[in-house]
Amino acid sequence: MGSDAAPSWLQTHWARPLHLALTFTLALLLLQVVKLYLRRQGLLRALRPFPGPPTHWLYGNQREFYLEKELQQFNVLAEKYPCAFPRWVGAFQVLLNIYDPEYAKILLNRRDPKIQLGYKFIVPWVGRGLLSLEGKKWYQHRHLLTPAFHFSILKPYIHVMNDSVCRMLDTWGKLSNQDSSVEICESIRLMTLDNIMKCAFNVQTGSQTESFSTNYLSTVTKLSELIFHRLHSYLHHHDLIYRWSSQGQEFQAACQIAHQHPAQIIQERREALKNDSEQDKIQKKKYLDFLDVLLGAKGENGEGLSDEELEAELNTFVFGGHDTTASSLSWLFYCMAMNPDHQHLCREEIRNILKLGDTITWDHLDQMSYSTMCIKEALRLYPPCITIARELSKPITFPDGRSLPTGMIVVLNIWALHHNPAVWEKPQC
Repeated sequence: MGSDAAPSWLQTHWARPLHLALTFTLALLLLQVVKLYLRRQGLLRALRPFPGPPTHWLYGNQREFYLEKELQQFNVLAEKYPCAFPRWVGAFQVLLNIYDPEYAKILLNRRDPKIQLGYKFIVPWVGRGLLSLEGKKWYQHRHLLTPAFHFSILKPYIHVMNDSVCRMLDTWGKLSNQDSSVEICESIRLMTLDNIMKCAFNVQTGSQTESFSTNYLSTVTKLSELIFHRLHSYLHHHDLIYRWSSQGQEFQAACQIAHQHPAQIIQERREALKNDSEQDKIQKKKYLDFLDVLLGAKGENGEGLSDEELEAELNTFVFGGHDTTASSLSWLFYCMAMNPDHQHLCREEIRNILKLGDTITWDHLDQMSYSTMCIKEALRLYPPCITIARELSKPITFPDGRSLPTGMIVVLNIWALHHNPAVWEKPQC
């Protein structure tokens, strides 16, 4: 026997535990494969009444739904399958896309939990606010936040919005003298961010001109891109792997930047409220900002939101409030540019309501019926949120008698619903 060979007693000592560990691991893997296979067979049986596009045994029909082709593909499939169709995104994962109004009513009248996969990726950024919460905690926060959206709170905001919009229009007025096209999306984002910062924090940032807005918007854009790439990289779904990846480290750094401003404002406001004279100033404000309302909100047990919860709701409000609004306004202007006749009618309606030198007031809004219809049509064509996903907490039966079991993931495809040829006579216009 060579000098490097292990003693026979040592080989015997380690061989049996290693053999048992390997056998146990293989048994667990086999058990998992069997469970996934049985789950797949159960899904196939449940989805048999719902015809859909052909699938590959491994990656389903995921390759048919990528990036710019996805929305067009949904339109084609919605015409072929008027109510719903299954969508395989892997060998063992399936979603049922629904885009029929009667199907949508059934789903939205239930209280099924949200799909946490996508939400968990944004929690390090926006925190656990209304966007990601569910169940009892969601209802508690919703109850505390509802007063912030009362008409008496919202009405004074219109003067704040007028000021921000006028700043944006002044900028556009200077650019219109140039013989070139103008990119409006960025300035609209700056305007909506300016609005949100004033309405949420009462912070007069002048964000349409200051570097704060540029830094914040670039950070938000980067975070959105990183989350999108993570969603489409199954390896990065694992938190530990993502945390040590280059994208994960970039995401963590961007989150720290996004958290700095709200955390600082909350701390300063809490300190200020300890002073009685400062509390009197808040009560005498022309309007209460979102943070004022949240700091004063109390639940049935007399407790308010913690600093962490406050920051989560403010981050959600600032991001969701400025980004989706800017997107919707940009698409509205696009629709108006593509339909100059409707643009002219909206302009004439507003000119008849407003006298020279007037600014829009709350009461004017109800008089803009035609403009309101155009805004709603633009939102139909280009909804800011295109899907809502739920995991069924109990079986569901649709109006045509087709059913799904507990645990099935159902996606309300808002885009496909808004372009469903079975619902709209001219879905694309």
